[in-house]
Amino acid sequence: MNSMSIVTRPSPIVPTVDFDRDGIQHGHLRLPWSRDDSAWGSIMIPVCVIKNGEGPTALLTGANHGDEYEGPVALFDLARTLKAEEINGRIIVVPAMNYPAFQAGTRTSPIDRGNLNRSFPGRPDGGVTEKIADYFTRHLLPLADIVLDFHSGGRTLDFLPYAAAHALADKRQEKACFDAVAAFSAPYSMRMIEIDAVGMYDTTAEEMGKVFVTTELSGGGTISARTASIARRGVLNVLKQAGIVAGTPQIEATQWLDMPSSDCFVFAEADGLFEPTRDIGDTVARGEVIARIHPIGRTGSTPSDYRAALDGILAARHFPGLIKTGDCLAVVATLTAGP
Repeated sequence: MNSMSIVTRPSPIVPTVDFDRDGIQHGHLRLPWSRDDSAWGSIMIPVCVIKNGEGPTALLTGANHGDEYEGPVALFDLARTLKAEEINGRIIVVPAMNYPAFQAGTRTSPIDRGNLNRSFPGRPDGGVTEKIADYFTRHLLPLADIVLDFHSGGRTLDFLPYAAAHALADKRQEKACFDAVAAFSAPYSMRMIEIDAVGMYDTTAEEMGKVFVTTELSGGGTISARTASIARRGVLNVLKQAGIVAGTPQIEATQWLDMPSSDCFVFAEADGLFEPTRDIGDTVARGEVIARIHPIGRTGSTPSDYRAALDGILAARHFPGLIKTGDCLAVVATLTAGP
């Protein structure tokens, strides 16, 4: 079977909503899933469509990773409270993209261990996670003008609360993305690079020419009143800046950050007990010790020091007390005046 025959297959996902109908619809993206306890069962991914006449379309998504909660809180709330007459255009809300992972409270799907944000563009005949990615690639992203995808650190990372966009070859598109980041108005705003952008939802949306904004709103596999508030205000700000919701964005002060190179990332080179020596938000200097890893097999062993490779601010850190070789230990971002 060649790849062309795979791509031209229809998606098995069937929406129970009409994306072109005015008004508010609450429904599901129904993905057939045959299993031991339900031979003709389905995964029912919640979706809301709010449409009022002609205008731009925003695609709002959360729980791309299932253990990240600010997006689902903000988006379930938005879908419940926003009225059709308050908008001009269309909003498609998917609070939990990787719904099986969201139900399980895990980063990846408990069904196929698929990491949705590394599975794009997906396959209509692949595993459950690939089928979800394929549906977004071929059916939802083409409808959108602006895409906001919420993330946080999940169980294993903690971040400064920031909205972010990526450096892009198309500078007009890049400016539109960073204008939306500024409108989100998180306490921090990031010009971001990825360790590996292959297979990401971000990359797929950007390659289609979409305005794409993402976030990292703390982490640790939980949520706080502060980060929930940032998410709620931020999504409304982005919709107002796009002209989809009436009103002026509620802009608050933000500190712009940059991730200029791979030197931002620090990785563990040994297993052990993780000890941060600087906290999130602290200013750090190049060469400064920002963490230690203590061997745990016996007493009397000397810990290994890990140092910042550049001047900046500690933007992210490993969250659990134990760490494994290869884990991202910390991220140092540089302070900047703007994107």
